[in-house]
Amino acid sequence: MKSEELAFRIREQALQMVSHAHASHIGGILSCSDIVAVLYNDIAKFNAKDPRDPERDRIVLSKGHNGVALYIALAEKGFFPIEELKTYGDNGSRFSCHVSHKKVPGVEVTTGSLGHGIGMACGMALHGRLKHKSYHVYCIVGDGECNEGSVWETVMLAKQYQLDNFTVIIDANGMQAMGNTKDIIDMEPMANRWKAFGWTVAEVADGHDHRQLRAAFKAPHDGAPKVIIARTVKGKGVSFMENQLLWHYRDPQGSQLEQALSEIREKYRAESLN
Repeated sequence: MKSEELAFRIREQALQMVSHAHASHIGGILSCSDIVAVLYNDIAKFNAKDPRDPERDRIVLSKGHNGVALYIALAEKGFFPIEELKTYGDNGSRFSCHVSHKKVPGVEVTTGSLGHGIGMACGMALHGRLKHKSYHVYCIVGDGECNEGSVWETVMLAKQYQLDNFTVIIDANGMQAMGNTKDIIDMEPMANRWKAFGWTVAEVADGHDHRQLRAAFKAPHDGAPKVIIARTVKGKGVSFMENQLLWHYRDPQGSQLEQALSEIREKYRAESLN
C-alpha cells in the first residue's frame, strides 16, 4: 500500500465513523490525514504483532480530538481488525472520541487536553536518550495547540537535552476551535519562533504532498530536536468543509455524507490515474 492510498482510506473511513458516532472534529482529522499516512506508511518503525516492542518508534497524537485518523492508521497496519472501527463512539467501545490508549494496541498515551501530549512525547525521547535506545519519537500537534504554554516548556526542555531523537509535526491548518489562529494568538512567523529556541525547522508548503512530507521527515536534525511545519487545509478533500470553521465540530449526515464520500473517492480515482 502506498501512503496516498492509506491517506484515502483514513479520510473515507473517518467520514463514516464520525457520522456514525455523531462525533466532531472531522475538519482537523482531514487536515492531518496525509501526515498520519506518511508517518505510518513510510517513516516510523513498529511491529503490529508486538505493539509494546521496546525498540519501536513512539507516535503521540497530541491533538487527541483527531484520534480517528490514528485509529484507522493502526487498523490498516494490522494492530486490530478494521471491522471493529464500526463501533467507534458506541457505549462500551474501546474507541473513544478523543484518542485513548486503554485497550487500544498501538496508542502510546491518552491525549485530548491540548499541550500535554507533546510533553509526554518529550519525556519518552529523553528516556530513550538516557537509556541509549535507538527509537525515535514523533508528536503531532495543532497550530492552535501551540497557544499552550506547556508546548513552549517542552520546546525549551527538548533543546536543553539536544533531543535529536524527537520530531514534532505541526498540522498548521490555520484554524482552531473558535476561529482563525491569526485572530486568536498569531504564532507567525512560526518557523522563526522554533528556530529561536534552537530547533531544526523543516517547512512543508503543502502538507498534503506526500513527497514533501517524506523529504521533511528524512531531513537531518543537525544535533537538535526537529519541527516540521506542515501547511494544511482544514477539511481537506471535501469542498464544503475546506477552511470552514463550522466543520471543526459538526458531523456529516445524509446527503452531506454522500457528497463528502463521493468527492474524496473521485479525487483519489483521478490521482491514481496520473
